[in-house]
Amino acid sequence: MFIFIEAAAYCTSPGKFEWMLLNMEGKERTCHFTRNLTNMERNTFLQISLLAPFSLPALQKAIEQNPQKGFKVSAGDDRFQEELNIMGGQFRCVVASKDSNGELLIYHTSRREKGGPALHFHHEQDEWFYVLSGEFTVKVGDDVFNLKAGDSAFAPRKIPHAFAKISDGDAQMLVLFQPAGSMEDFFKEMSKLGKEIPKDQETRLKALWVSHGMQIVGAPLKF
Repeated sequence: MFIFIEAAAYCTSPGKFEWMLLNMEGKERTCHFTRNLTNMERNTFLQISLLAPFSLPALQKAIEQNPQKGFKVSAGDDRFQEELNIMGGQFRCVVASKDSNGELLIYHTSRREKGGPALHFHHEQDEWFYVLSGEFTVKVGDDVFNLKAGDSAFAPRKIPHAFAKISDGDAQMLVLFQPAGSMEDFFKEMSKLGKEIPKDQETRLKALWVSHGMQIVGAPLKF
């Protein structure tokens, strides 16, 4: 894959320009060629050429930070052996933010206590729920879904949503955030508040949620 890095300072003939391409790794391998350009192509090309020198360092940094190896998380384990006991259950991170350069975060949660978080929305994250066992109710906007093992629900960013465990006994669910944002830090902060589902979340915890890119807009779901 190649990106533009600069335009040549001359044209070989009217309507013909020469430019150079640099590969994504920033190496010196170049490619020179010419062809006729329309006015729109010339304008687009010049805009890209001006912007590329400023974006190249960030691009190279992102490439260097991308994960280079896969990994396995065994059943019952946390990615970093830091299982969190919060919100009436256990949260185990199985894909961390740094595993995908901040693009993805996945938790496995085992729920003991019925109920769940306050109605809220994320400014920048989409959220996805996948039920492994037990039964949950999930509200997304005006829709309410009843989820059993194998069911899933998607909550887009900026749309109020919440879930609640409604079945007896243990229940398990995968919760995915994309991008990760600061949700890992949020769960660690929540773990300091105790193992049970906090009372009066919609009033007591607003500041904590706001500091991690969320906004509480209502009480936990009733069931």
